[in-house]
Amino acid sequence: MKKLGFVVPWYGENIPGGAEMLLRGLTSHMAASGVELEILTTCVKQFTSDWNENYHKEGVTTEGGITIRRFKVRKRDSAAFDRVNAMLIKGRKPSREDQEVFVREMVNSTDLYDYMSEHKDEYSWFLYTPYMFGTTINGIRVAPEKSVLIPCFHDEAYAYMDVFTEEYKKIKGMVFNAVPEEELALRIYDLTNVKHKTIGVGLDTKISSDPQRFREKFNIHDPFILYAGRKDEGKNVHTLVKFFAEFKKRNSTNLKLVLIGGGQMDFPEEFIKSGDIIDLGFVDIQDKYDANSAALLLCQPSKNESFSLVIMESWLGGRPVMVHEDCEVTKHFVVDANGGFYFKTYYEFEGQVNYLMNNPDVASKMGANGCEYVKARFDWDIIVKNYMDFLNSCE
Repeated sequence: MKKLGFVVPWYGENIPGGAEMLLRGLTSHMAASGVELEILTTCVKQFTSDWNENYHKEGVTTEGGITIRRFKVRKRDSAAFDRVNAMLIKGRKPSREDQEVFVREMVNSTDLYDYMSEHKDEYSWFLYTPYMFGTTINGIRVAPEKSVLIPCFHDEAYAYMDVFTEEYKKIKGMVFNAVPEEELALRIYDLTNVKHKTIGVGLDTKISSDPQRFREKFNIHDPFILYAGRKDEGKNVHTLVKFFAEFKKRNSTNLKLVLIGGGQMDFPEEFIKSGDIIDLGFVDIQDKYDANSAALLLCQPSKNESFSLVIMESWLGGRPVMVHEDCEVTKHFVVDANGGFYFKTYYEFEGQVNYLMNNPDVASKMGANGCEYVKARFDWDIIVKNYMDFLNSCE
C-alpha cells in the first residue's frame, strides 16, 4: 500500500473538537504502527477561527513524526455562506443553487485541490473528516475513486443536502463511529457501491485512576453525579442541572453534581451556596480519570453525539453511565454494553439515580460491563487493525 493522505480543514495538536481529536488519535497510532501517512490541510488555525485567515505558514512541516502539508485558503464570501448556513441551522433545506454556495464559500483551498490532482498517484487513499466541510466535498471531487469518508454524521439538515448525497455515493468507502450513525447514513445515502463499516473511535484503554486521590484533592467526599464536557445548551447540560435540582428537592440525600470542562452557564444560586453543585472547570487529564472512578455515575445528557469519549472513559474507570433516550448513539452503546441506563423524563432520571445509589453492586457490575466492552472494541491496536483491514478490502 502507498501512503495515506488525511484531508481535513485544519490540524493542530491542541485544537478542540471531537472529529479533530479522532483524527489526531487515529493518525498518531497509525504512524506508530508503521503506516505511511500525511496530513493535507489548510493554513486555518481551527473551527472557531476566521476561515479567511492563514494562521499557519504554508508548506511542509513535521509534527509528532507526521508530515503536515498546509495550503493557503481561498478567500470566501462569508455573508453568502452565513445566509445559507442560517437556513440549515433552522432545519431548512436550501435550494440546489444555495447548496453549491454553501460548499463553495466554506473553508476551501484551491492550492490543496491542485496538489491532490497532481500527486494523487502517490497515495493509495485520501481519507476525509468530517463530512460537511469544503475540504471534504471538494477534495472528494478531485479523486472519488481514491476517497474514503469518516463522516461523523448527525441527524441534521446538513446531512440531507443533495450536494452530499450525490457526491458521497461515488466514493470507495465510508467508516462510521457507531452503528446508529451507519443506520442513519443508509437511510439518507445510496451506498450500494460504497463499501462501509462501523469501526468506532480508539482509546487508551490502559489508563489508571485513583478515586480517593480525586476526593482528597478536591475535598469531595459525598457521592456525586459527574458531568464531563462543554457546559452549553447544545450538550443539553441544562436538562441535567434542572433534573438534579428537582431530585434534591424531592429526595433527602447528600448527593452532589460535579461538572468538569469548559463553558459557562448559570446554576441555581441555592445549590452553589450549599455546595450541592460543584463546577471545577478544566482539570488535568489524570484528575478527569480519577473523577470518573470516584463518581456514583457519569451522566451524558447530550442528544447529538456520534460517539462520546466521556462514556467510554467512565466505563474504563469502572462506573456506570446514564444517557439521554433521544441520542441513538449513546443509547445504543449503553444497551449493547449493559453499562447503565437511558432516561427522558425527570421521573426516569430520579428512579435510575436512586436505583444506582441503593444498589452499589449493580452499579459496579454495570461499570465493569462497560470496561470490558471498551477494551474489546476500542483499544487503539484493534482500531488501527480494523482500519487497515477495511482499506485493504476497498482495493
